[in-house]
Amino acid sequence: MTINLNGNLMDLSTPKIMGILNVTPDSFYDGGMFDSNKKILDHVEKMLTDGADIIDVGGYSSRPGAKEVKLKDEIKRVVPTIELIKKEFNETTISVDTFRSEVALQAVNSGASIINDISGGDLDPNMFNCVAELNVPYIIMHMQGNPKNMQNNPLYENIIVEIIENLSKKVFKATEAGVIDVIIDPGFGFGKTIEHNYKILSELSFFKELDCPILVGLSRKSMIYSVLEEKPENVLNGTTCLNTVSILNGANILRVHDVKEAKEVVKLTNFLNKNF
Repeated sequence: MTINLNGNLMDLSTPKIMGILNVTPDSFYDGGMFDSNKKILDHVEKMLTDGADIIDVGGYSSRPGAKEVKLKDEIKRVVPTIELIKKEFNETTISVDTFRSEVALQAVNSGASIINDISGGDLDPNMFNCVAELNVPYIIMHMQGNPKNMQNNPLYENIIVEIIENLSKKVFKATEAGVIDVIIDPGFGFGKTIEHNYKILSELSFFKELDCPILVGLSRKSMIYSVLEEKPENVLNGTTCLNTVSILNGANILRVHDVKEAKEVVKLTNFLNKNF
């Protein structure tokens, strides 16, 4: 359970923390918060100090109903941010949150070493070949539809079976194209109802059948704040609770806004698993 990062192996048998850095004006929780170099570097430094293993840089909001972002604008947001982080924190492992192969290419050339694709190749037919040529780990997420329409009455006959089948086909296509390290993400909140999300969480261990590391990203999402009848900024405790469930059910990477609390989840669950 390792991935190759420019010749260095990251062991995912101990869960890792991916800290979120959205350089977007309209993300559902932190949109517009990091609109200067100082704010970006301060936030990255805090996440690294708190124990982040990966910094995930995104320049295109994927919240339901998000506006389309032009390719050149996404590149303008993402590439300088990656270069800034690598200049200040050279050893940092950076992933780029994009579904566009051109953004992925420029991001990796600027210092990113993981590609995190919410569409799993569906929105850019060149993505698999691009990732293979770049020889970096690739996160394939499941999404029904696209960010504009994914929450318009999502339907499944058997959601676990259907997502596993979908991801299985994409993992096969990616490896056929030459991608070596594949990570899967069931896509909490992407074309799923609240009930769908909790079904996935409760049966997350079934995704181990795909023999790939599992990434879970449910930090402060509506599956938490809708149930608690709160705002996203008030559901850190709920996020921590569900991150704990995720790791106990097999998650290898937690993608989070709040690194310190997620790192504590990893430490506590590791202690539990090692001793009992």
